[in-house]
Amino acid sequence: MSNVSTVIVVDDHPLMRKGITQLLSIDPNFVVIDEATNGIEAVSMVKKQHPDMVLLDLNMKAVSGLETLKALRNDGITSKIVILTVSDAKQDVISLVNQGADGYLLKDTDPEILLDSLHRIQQGKLVVSEGLTQYLDCLDQENNIREKIATLTRRENQIMEEISRGLSNKEISENLNISEGTVKVHVKSLLKKLAIKSRVEAAVLFLEQPK
Repeated sequence: MSNVSTVIVVDDHPLMRKGITQLLSIDPNFVVIDEATNGIEAVSMVKKQHPDMVLLDLNMKAVSGLETLKALRNDGITSKIVILTVSDAKQDVISLVNQGADGYLLKDTDPEILLDSLHRIQQGKLVVSEGLTQYLDCLDQENNIREKIATLTRRENQIMEEISRGLSNKEISENLNISEGTVKVHVKSLLKKLAIKSRVEAAVLFLEQPK
């Protein structure tokens, strides 16, 4: 049996809070130590009590689950934070995982599957509900693009920005006060680093890169 995890449940619906607490009470691996009704309460509780895991509702009044998650991670909280929500929107999954969520589980999940998912999160795995896993591929692609763009020099970034505005090598050389030949060398280098073949792809990448 794995170690026992202390848990704080955060949800603005009393019935949902009680239901989650009741479900966790039947599993010896989890002990609910407190319940919060909103994000502000949650941040205060977690900072004082340092639970191993936080089950966090996404759509709460005033302070959302995303804002609560950001606040906790900004405060250096290392607890496992699991989003429990009705939203299966791709952007929600990507945003929350990007901000440091350890799991993203839907509220209509079968109780046994929910507990199994929490066990896997407890063991250090990133878990999202079935049907949402393909969104993690988008996350991998975004991270991959970020990593590639991070290898560009300052000058290559400038040139990529100029390309995204549809400028020719001659126009770029005039704007940046460098020779056209130098622009060509930089364009060739950035295309190679980004593993792409054309200026159009570079422009699209620049405009679509995760901000």
